[in-house]
Amino acid sequence: MNFTDSNRRCPGPRPYPGGTSRSSRRAFLKEAGGGFGLLGLASLLEREVAAGEGSTGRAGVLSNPLASRPPHFAPRAKSCIFLFMTGGPSQIDLFDPKPDLNRLDGKPLPASFGKVHSQFVESDPICLGSRRKWGKYGQSGLDMSDLVPQLHPLADDLTMIRSCVADSVVHAPAMYQMNTGRTFMGYPSLGSWVTYGLGSESENLPAYVVMTQPQGTPEGGAPCWGAGFLPAQYQGTLFRSGSSPIVNLHPADDADDERRRRTLDLLQSMNAARLEPGDDELSARISSYELAFRMQSAAPEAVDLTRESQATKALYGLDDARTVEFGTRCLLARRLVERGVRFVQLYSGGGPVAYQWDAHYDVDTNHEFMCGMTDKPIAGLLRDLKCRGLLDETLVVWGAEFGRTPVAQAGGRGRDHNATAFTMWMAGGGVKGGAVVGATDEIALGVVEDRAHVNDIHATILHLMGLDHKRLTYLRNGRDERLTDVAGRVLAKVMR
Repeated sequence: MNFTDSNRRCPGPRPYPGGTSRSSRRAFLKEAGGGFGLLGLASLLEREVAAGEGSTGRAGVLSNPLASRPPHFAPRAKSCIFLFMTGGPSQIDLFDPKPDLNRLDGKPLPASFGKVHSQFVESDPICLGSRRKWGKYGQSGLDMSDLVPQLHPLADDLTMIRSCVADSVVHAPAMYQMNTGRTFMGYPSLGSWVTYGLGSESENLPAYVVMTQPQGTPEGGAPCWGAGFLPAQYQGTLFRSGSSPIVNLHPADDADDERRRRTLDLLQSMNAARLEPGDDELSARISSYELAFRMQSAAPEAVDLTRESQATKALYGLDDARTVEFGTRCLLARRLVERGVRFVQLYSGGGPVAYQWDAHYDVDTNHEFMCGMTDKPIAGLLRDLKCRGLLDETLVVWGAEFGRTPVAQAGGRGRDHNATAFTMWMAGGGVKGGAVVGATDEIALGVVEDRAHVNDIHATILHLMGLDHKRLTYLRNGRDERLTDVAGRVLAKVMR
């Protein structure tokens, strides 16, 4: 991480003994030494001013637009890891048990529950109970199903938000909303807003990293982690799957650091000569070249998992074919936040339907498969962060674009999309732990207590990171835009 010794004070001048101007060589060196401390302080302040006020650095371009900036108030978390379960996990089969629904299994949905607002369910829905085994775990007695056994011992670290609500039952618009606050593309993502507000604690790694699974990207695609109308420097940096997550990370053997520095300076000076006010794309390209140069020295170590012990790798499931892929990304996420990356987003689900949480045909088969890939790595991530003393300053969020219906789809064991009630959980930085926020009706079709809209979830995440969602704005077309638009409230029951 980029630590600044804010407690170090530079000694001021002292009068010479006797008040005279004469001094010995020892006295001269003693007094002049104070200047070296001031030089160090000036260097630190220059970096902060360069980042915060848009000063120019090497080659006359913006020195570091992602440098760390002060929050609105004392943060509970310094960084965030968002575990996004693409497709919509079933709250009814994971974290929100409904025995009344089991009693209604196979029967028509009672009219008292109202209409099912989904994408494909027929006009006469039939209730579908859960076949999962349930238990209460931890001192808090948190309800969880047998699909997530690795999370059971960590119950007291989690806060379940059972009353989540979104506005769309279609994957891409719902993904855009969960990521950007709007149901259509073109708006800045949550990670972009966080890095715009806080910058990064790392000078040599991206502030905002996204990792998708090798089977394919989420249906919403790159707009889910785009910067929208914010400067392009704040968009997410996509890491690839596999052993080389960063393209062209290692320089050519015949190019030493000095030669590459001279080449980049020449390129940057030519770009700077063409840079005009408001040229966001060129400005972002200039900054990305500079970051890429710095990453060639820092990133190889950050993504080198051979440095981890066998015990740590086993903790994340790297010794199991089912969990090695997602476990690798979870371990990378820990290594990145450990080195000052502000926001990391991991997607589980993407590409073919078989590799998504989109359980239209058989919820049990689908969720057994998806949980089999993710449960151990997620639990390993929480345990590892906790063991290293990082969980208190790292906010971990688990969720998706929506949940699933309590009624069957096409007469089978599948569940359709449900945006009127679903579950997310948080752990770590500032989160109470071992708590349940909100409640759904007897079948988890709708919310009956402490409604938590996507705007509220975003406001809460920003608050935990020291940002006031009403003050984090960007002037666009004469309007102060914000992540939560004109809504959003902080979910106080989530925080300790």
